[in-house]
Amino acid sequence: MSRTDRCPRVLVVGAGLAGTATAIRLLRFAREPLEVVLLERRSDYRSAGVAYHRDGNPWDHVFNIQAGRMSVFREDVLDFVRWANVEADRRNWPAPWDEFEFVEQGPAPRRIFQDYLTDRLAEARREACPGVVLVEADGEAVDMEVRATGVEVTVRHLAVDGREAGPGGAETTALFADHIVLATGLELRDPPFAADVLGHPCFVRNPFSAAGVHKLVTLPPEATVAIVGSVLSAYDSAGLLLRQGHTGRIHLISKTGTVFRTYPGGHEHGVLRLPCPKTLLEPYRDREEFLARVRAEWETACSTVLREHPEVDPAVIAERVAKAWEPHLPEAIERIPSTELRGLLDEFGTAIAALRVGAVDYTMAVIERAMHPVDGAVRLVVGNVRGITPAESGRLVVSVAAPDGEHTIEADLVVSNFGKEPDYRRVGQPLWRNLLRRGIAVPHERTGRGLEVDEHGTLLSPGGEPAGPFSAVGVLREGDEIVRRGRTGAFAFNLAAIKNHSITVAARAIEQLELREGGLAADPAHDISNSEEATPGGFEDAVVLEVRRLATRARSERELLDSRLDDRIRSMGGLPPLPIAASRPERLMRTLVNRAAVERLTDVTVTPRQLRRQLGIADAEILEG
Repeated sequence: MSRTDRCPRVLVVGAGLAGTATAIRLLRFAREPLEVVLLERRSDYRSAGVAYHRDGNPWDHVFNIQAGRMSVFREDVLDFVRWANVEADRRNWPAPWDEFEFVEQGPAPRRIFQDYLTDRLAEARREACPGVVLVEADGEAVDMEVRATGVEVTVRHLAVDGREAGPGGAETTALFADHIVLATGLELRDPPFAADVLGHPCFVRNPFSAAGVHKLVTLPPEATVAIVGSVLSAYDSAGLLLRQGHTGRIHLISKTGTVFRTYPGGHEHGVLRLPCPKTLLEPYRDREEFLARVRAEWETACSTVLREHPEVDPAVIAERVAKAWEPHLPEAIERIPSTELRGLLDEFGTAIAALRVGAVDYTMAVIERAMHPVDGAVRLVVGNVRGITPAESGRLVVSVAAPDGEHTIEADLVVSNFGKEPDYRRVGQPLWRNLLRRGIAVPHERTGRGLEVDEHGTLLSPGGEPAGPFSAVGVLREGDEIVRRGRTGAFAFNLAAIKNHSITVAARAIEQLELREGGLAADPAHDISNSEEATPGGFEDAVVLEVRRLATRARSERELLDSRLDDRIRSMGGLPPLPIAASRPERLMRTLVNRAAVERLTDVTVTPRQLRRQLGIADAEILEG
C-alpha cells in the first residue's frame, strides 16, 4: 500500500467506535479525492471496540444510557432508534428483542451497536464523493516516523481484503499516510492486587471478553462471586448473572461504596444554566478546605435546581448540576496543583462518574432487587482490595481492607472491573512505547490521563508544538477534556465526547490537506488568524449552508449544498487579504466557514435536540417526534 501523490491518504488507527465514527465523518466531509484507511488489529473489534463487540456482549448486556442517546451523529439524535426499528436485520435476534420496539428512553442491547456502526460506515462509503474511498485493513501499527512527505507507519501483519499487503508476506509493512488519526481505544490496566492470579481459571480480567462472558454464563448458579469495582461495568456482570437465575452470593467490592442511580422513566438529557460556583475559583489551599467548598457549592446548586426547576426529576438533579458546572470547571481546575489534581481524580473518579451518569431500569432493577438487605443475593462491600490469592480449595481469596477492619471473601469466581489504564507510560503496546520514545506522543502532565493535545486534538510534542499530522480521538484525550472543557468522569471520553471528536478531527484533517493544495500549507494558522477579522457580508449564510452540508448523509444533497456554498462565497464582497502564496482565495474563506460550522456542530452548551433546532436542520420535529 504505497502512497500515491494523486490521492492523499488518512490512516485511522483503530476501527472501534472512535475510529469508525471518524472514518464516517471523513468520508462524508471530503469533497476531493481521499483514501481513508481504517486499520484494526482485531477483526472482532471492527466497528465495535472492547465495549460493543458481539463476542463480549451477550443479549442481556444493554447500554447504560437510553437508546435515544446512542446515535453516532450528534445532529441526528434518534438515528440509532430509527435504525434499530426499521433497518436492523433481526433474523437472528432472540426473544424478546426480535419483536421489541425501541423508544428514545428505553433500553437496547450493546451487541447490536456493532451492526449499526457497520451499516452507517457502509452508507458513508456509498455516499462519498467520487474519488473518496475507504480501505478496511487488518494489522497492528507498531511504530511511526515523520518524513518530509508524510508519515511512515510500520504495520505488523498488514492485510487488505483478507490478503497480505506486505512484500512477499513480510511480517511488517511500511504504509505511508498524509495524516494519522489515533483511535486505539481503552487500554487495560493491570490490577496490582491480582498479579499472582491473572492466569487463574477462577479469575476474570476482562468481563467484556468472549472468555470472560463464557465464565460468567457457565458458572453454577449457587457459586459465590466477588466483583471488584462498583462502576457500571460491574453492574453489567452482576445483572448478567442474576438474569440467568444466579442464586449464590455476589459481592460488589467498592473502594468508595458508590451506588449508581436509575434513570427515571421518560428521562431526557437536558442542560440547565446555573450560576457559576464562585468559591471554587478562589486560590487552592489544601484538599480538606477545597472539598468543603465543593460540598457547600454543590448543596446550594442542588437546592436551587430542586426549588427553581420542578420539572427536573430529583433522581437526575446531580446530573444537571454536574453538566451545568462544566463551563466553569476549567478555571477552577487551573488553580489546583497537578499532584493534588491527580489525587482528587483518583480518589473521586467513581463518585464523579455516578453524579454525571446513571443507568437504565433494565439493568438497575434486577440489581436493586438483589441488594435487599435481608434476602438479597448482592452485597455491597466497602473497602480496598489488598490482594487476591489462591486457596487450597481451588477458589480465590479476596482480602479487603474495610473501615471496620480486614475482611476476606472466598469466591468461586472473581471478576475484575479495575478499569482502563489512563497513563500511557504504563501501556505495554509497542505503538505507544515508540510514539513516546520519539516524542510524537506526550502523557498529559496535569492529570496523568491521556495525551497532550491542542484544542483540535492534534498531538503535541514535548515542547508544546504540534508533533506532526497526528490527531487523537476518544480516551486518548481524557486529560485534555478534563482541564480544557471540565468534562468529568466517563464523559471525558464516552460516546458524547467521541461524536464531537470525530467531527473536529475529520474536519481538521481535511482542512490541512485542502490548504496544502491551495498553497496555504506553510503556515495556515497564521493565514487564517489574519483573515478572521475581515469576514464579509454573507458569511452567516455560508456557515448555515456548511452546517447543513456537514450534517447531510446523501451525496446528492451534499453536492447541491456545496454548489450553493461555492456560489455564496464567490458572491461575497471584500474577501480577506491573502498571502502571496495563496493561489485560490476561496480556499481560505471555505476554511473560515468550515471552522465556524464545526464549532456550531460541536456546541455542548445545548442538547442534541436543541442543537438540531438551532442549526435549522429541516424537519427536526418530524424526524424526532
